[in-house]
Amino acid sequence: FQSFQNVGKEKNFVFLSKKIEPSSLLETAPLFDGLKKELAWNKFSGPTFTQSYCWPPVAWGCDVVAISHEGNDPLLYIPPVLTLLQESDYQTLQNMSGVLIVCPGWKKAQLVFDLLKTFRKGCRRLNPVLIILGQNKEAASQMEIQGREVVVTTPYNLLRLLEHNTRLLCRVCHLVLDEIEVLFSDTSEQVFTILDCYKKATAQAQGNLPHQIIAVGTQWNKHITPLIKEFMNDPHIVITVTEEAAIFGNVQQVVQPCMNSNRTAELIKILDFTQRNLQKVLVFTDSVTEVEMIHKALKSNSIVSLKKHRESTCNAKCVLERWRKMHSSGIPAVLVLTDDCLQSLGITDATWVIHFSFPSPAVFGQRLQSMSDNFCAGIKDSPVDQEDTKAKSVILLTENSSCHVPGILYYLKHAEAEIPEELYDLTTRVQESEEDKKFSRPLCASLKTFGICRNRTECPDRHRINLSIDTAQNTADEMIETPERVTILPLFIVHATNYFGRIVKKQKDQYTVLAKEMDDYFKVPGHRISVNTTEKSVFYALREGAICHRVQVVETPAKDEENVSKLTVKYIDEGRTSQVNSDQLLHLPAKFQSLPPQAVEIIVCRVKPIDNEVEWNPKVTDHINSKIKGKLHHAKVMHTLGKTVWVDPMVGVTNLPTMKIWINEYNIRSEILSTGLGTDNPEHVGEIWKLCRQRAVLDHAESLECFTKEDTAGLEEAASPQDPSVQENTASSNSPVLLDVFFLDAVVQTKEAEDSTVHQQKSCHPPIKWFQDDVSVSLRVQILRATDSKCEFSREKVTFSAYSEGKLYVADLELYQSVIAEKSTCVIKDTEAVILMVKEKKGAWCKLLKNKNVHVSLDFEHWEESEDERPFTVG
Repeated sequence: FQSFQNVGKEKNFVFLSKKIEPSSLLETAPLFDGLKKELAWNKFSGPTFTQSYCWPPVAWGCDVVAISHEGNDPLLYIPPVLTLLQESDYQTLQNMSGVLIVCPGWKKAQLVFDLLKTFRKGCRRLNPVLIILGQNKEAASQMEIQGREVVVTTPYNLLRLLEHNTRLLCRVCHLVLDEIEVLFSDTSEQVFTILDCYKKATAQAQGNLPHQIIAVGTQWNKHITPLIKEFMNDPHIVITVTEEAAIFGNVQQVVQPCMNSNRTAELIKILDFTQRNLQKVLVFTDSVTEVEMIHKALKSNSIVSLKKHRESTCNAKCVLERWRKMHSSGIPAVLVLTDDCLQSLGITDATWVIHFSFPSPAVFGQRLQSMSDNFCAGIKDSPVDQEDTKAKSVILLTENSSCHVPGILYYLKHAEAEIPEELYDLTTRVQESEEDKKFSRPLCASLKTFGICRNRTECPDRHRINLSIDTAQNTADEMIETPERVTILPLFIVHATNYFGRIVKKQKDQYTVLAKEMDDYFKVPGHRISVNTTEKSVFYALREGAICHRVQVVETPAKDEENVSKLTVKYIDEGRTSQVNSDQLLHLPAKFQSLPPQAVEIIVCRVKPIDNEVEWNPKVTDHINSKIKGKLHHAKVMHTLGKTVWVDPMVGVTNLPTMKIWINEYNIRSEILSTGLGTDNPEHVGEIWKLCRQRAVLDHAESLECFTKEDTAGLEEAASPQDPSVQENTASSNSPVLLDVFFLDAVVQTKEAEDSTVHQQKSCHPPIKWFQDDVSVSLRVQILRATDSKCEFSREKVTFSAYSEGKLYVADLELYQSVIAEKSTCVIKDTEAVILMVKEKKGAWCKLLKNKNVHVSLDFEHWEESEDERPFTVG
């Protein structure tokens, strides 16, 4: 059963598996009175169209699947579920948790929990709890949920809890799966494990307990079919998105590639087939001219058709009657029309839709809606089969197809349609063009912080290097001269691994001198000259108590009621932004503007949130904020790009001036991991290296090689009693934008290095990182998409060679000690080659090679002991 319903003033689409009378008014909605009052008190304007269809079956205690544009709104299920909890039957159920709500991530779980708390006053039985455990097993074993009617959590956290509390699901009457398409896309295995446990628990439950599964989301997902068939009991299916109803309704999607000049001929071929099968066909295009052209072409090929566009003399009712009469008379019914005529015609019984002009996502749904009477209403056991499908959608894909290609491709993948290579190629070109349009946007924060952006097509920011932006203007000397190890002062904490602060020079910190001079200057009342007119991007002074800051105006909004302008300013030496009144700004003399802005963006590498989350839990950020803000840290620089510095490790230190030593207090990465809410991110540094390589390519430095310190030199330095902040080393590049993780030791200017450079004119030496345990030695050869690779082992030597991007790379390494050649292996991956050598004698090697090699360095990503115990000199 599917129909158009009129709820309120708008006409909406709904597809139902069973008939439901919608509850369009709050007064008549199936909710208990206390909750209605609470909703009215919170100025709730609903129920919305989708809520009017979802609330009744949920309140009846039925299993429900709801797919809607508002499918991520918890109010789709919370009010009727809370109504069920108020029923008298629940008073007799002892130790029941009542409702278990599973959300796709901590942020959505927090939102649902906060929403539940707002309804606590009007509900008799509502004692919610939010469970975000992380990987802390002790916390899971101590978690007590008895007496909690509503539990809100995520799939991973629920499974951790079930390890210690297997009886939890026995006390659950209502299982809610929030944002089902995200749950099934990211955690399908975990969700089905939960469903299996719930099914077993309900089967073993004693007494006549109610059990209900509710799944809501914005998109249909292929895993919903087994959810319905294996775990639900004759559910109500409510879909208010036409495109998603078309997937459930088994509409066959076909993409037909053709040349733009050949579209009409391709259309005639398709219509020739439909005529033999007596279909009711709509041919959609977006212009009056094309309607007339198609109609004329069909007539000349003896295909009877009707036409309708905004300039047609025949009205919609007349066209519709003639179209249907053709079909009932046994004549193939073909109607050529523009999109703006569909609503007036109100067609819902077409069997074929042909997209002569490529559809936008919005128009695509409207076109599919014209076939809604022929959507199948039952769950299918197998994928779409052409012979069993009543409704069919054919897209003519040409070389001129529009920018909407990526959106349609995403939908076709989602619908599991057969997709031609031409559509992929066109999508790639369109996405590249879209990425070009983002070139003036900031660099993607997720890419910088975690090395990956989950959805580049939806992300508003760019994912490529832009020299005009990423090459920082007014770069501080500390950035240009950044040594391998620096002293950092974090001042503004964005989140657990992203901060703004200053790089502090040990010998003479210029900003310290400037800050004292500014404080002394503005202590004199006569020097505090207010600014009458502010300009964007100009530097001013701002006093906060006894401290004076340099700030830059970044936004100048309209004046407030008191006729005082509210300005957004950036503290150029700290990195934070805030809103201030325009009359708070003071004139900043030129002598205080000569020192470039000191704020640097600091990113800690190789750690990310657990459970594939995209944001840090505030608990982690708050912990790091209290730990590091305003305190000195020593860090090893992995990369710099403009005013962004990637560091690994970053260690909190305390200076004992009387003893002239620094003491390491904590490692930030280890602190994050200890919370149980962070995990290792080994690909991070490699992805940032790839990103920064783009800058090198833009600089036409295609032959840029990465040099390293020989590994034992790094270990010897770590063991030597000297201050780690002393700038001993010089970078291998003077570039203010790109300082790579690998640095050339100034001491290593030997004949061997010169010979290596000469050798690289014929072949290049790949950068290599190594680590060891007592039994084996591992080498990671950093080479992209290696071809024709060879790796030869002997007792005291390994030779590797391969081609990458047209270049030959060769590494001939004479080992410090012996290995078993027969047991050693080499595996080629997309971004590197991994060489594993088995030691002839067990034990630690003090170094890898007999002779120093500037291309080989210690692998800090795997050398955890070095990171945690000896990242910097103690003393």
